[in-house]
Amino acid sequence: MSERVVPVVIVGAGPTGLTAATLLAQYGVECLLLERWEGVYAQPRAVHLDGEIHRIVAHLGIAEEFAAISRPCLGLRLVDRNMRVLTEFHRDPGPGVHGYPEANMFDQPQFEEILRANLTRHPKASLRGNVEVTGLADDTTDSVRVDFTDRNTGVQESVQARYVLGCDGANSLVRNQIQATMRDLKFDQRWLVVDVATTADLGAWEGAHQVCDPVRAATYMRIGHTRYRWEFRLEPGETADDYRDMARLQPLISPWTRNTPVDELTLVRVAEYTFRAQIADRWRDRRVFLLGDAAHLTPPFIGQGMGAGIRDAMNLAWKLAGVLTGSLPESALDTYEIERKPHALALIRRAKLIGMAMTEGGELGNLIRRIVVPLLHRIPGLGDKIMDGETPALHRSALIERPRLRRSRAGRLIPNPDLDQGRRFAEVVGGRFAVVTALSPTPTQRTAIEQRGGTVLLARPGTDLHRWLRRARAAIIRPDGTVLSSGNDLSALAAALPRFHTNRTPTFLTQ
Repeated sequence: MSERVVPVVIVGAGPTGLTAATLLAQYGVECLLLERWEGVYAQPRAVHLDGEIHRIVAHLGIAEEFAAISRPCLGLRLVDRNMRVLTEFHRDPGPGVHGYPEANMFDQPQFEEILRANLTRHPKASLRGNVEVTGLADDTTDSVRVDFTDRNTGVQESVQARYVLGCDGANSLVRNQIQATMRDLKFDQRWLVVDVATTADLGAWEGAHQVCDPVRAATYMRIGHTRYRWEFRLEPGETADDYRDMARLQPLISPWTRNTPVDELTLVRVAEYTFRAQIADRWRDRRVFLLGDAAHLTPPFIGQGMGAGIRDAMNLAWKLAGVLTGSLPESALDTYEIERKPHALALIRRAKLIGMAMTEGGELGNLIRRIVVPLLHRIPGLGDKIMDGETPALHRSALIERPRLRRSRAGRLIPNPDLDQGRRFAEVVGGRFAVVTALSPTPTQRTAIEQRGGTVLLARPGTDLHRWLRRARAAIIRPDGTVLSSGNDLSALAAALPRFHTNRTPTFLTQ
């Protein structure tokens, strides 16, 4: 039995695990990904990422590649069972506050291929496919043994890890090994998921369509140049086997395909999914962490399932890198669950609420929707709120200083404007701490910031960041783009900046 020691072992090479591995490798942290499958799982699953996640994708170095396989979603249309439009919310397809479209449709296997190809650019990260992780054991106080079997040869192996990240999905072995359990948030619906490819022009509105009906609720989305996704709530007694070919699917999808001949429609996949709302009771056991579907499951109604896992990776990776390199105390890892769990829970509850509003209530619910939904667009600001995609602020922690008695941007992402020839804030500054200020720093203040590994960004009047700083003249920005704290005393902020040294040299920037 061979055995070696690596700083981080990641179980599961889906989008969450690949994101975590790439981020760690960018910091120079060696990590090993262990994946059950040899290659990318070929079936499409997630189809949406918001502007916040697109920003993380850009941080990984694959903004152009992702843009080439994705398309902006133009809004949301709510219709009744007879396809009558109840209301419609439009979304600008151009860049939003995070520098990228606020809603991005894509094919998950294509996205994972890009993530895997990008990972090969980082020698600190390695991926082993076709291995089955069989268990975890605390052999020492400072490492965890990960046991696995090579599925090609049957040989059993093990590796010692300083930390283990469980990114192994809804049926997580890692979660079971640390004896964490999923808390049921009381949502359970069976849906049929259909993916179709065609070069025909369906002529349907380019936003997402939501059929509001307790009997046959449905969702339609165009996810690519030739790819389309439908989701239909299954009635009792129905299964995916009832819809295994285009002839049987045609009655369901005909409101969108209209007169398109069946032989011009290629069925990519038809599958049954149970949409659930669950969250793990704890996300950590000493040196083992849960991320993505291993930690939380959300119904798909607001398209935040995959994004939540990528947010987990972005939140944890820089903290792990700081602890492993000695820049941050080990206690910094306590902030992961403190910050991410309430955020994930809020989005799960939002998705559950939307799902119930669209699908529950019987005929009375339908009547209420016919009366109320057409009035929604008249509520000032509601359309913008629905379409902006902003997620809740992270809770207070040792790395987020949110005042209890006044409004603050702490816990939220800083905007992501252009800084330098099309390069955005997250690309130029991301990966280390920064102090963004409307006050010209003195040489002493600048030195204090740079000695702690931070970058200084001076926001000049008239710029996006200067307008963003109107409530406070300066802010500390974490490596993940989250505001740690803000205020008007630049010297105090410089002194409060955590020491976090990376392989990137601190700089003085202006916008």
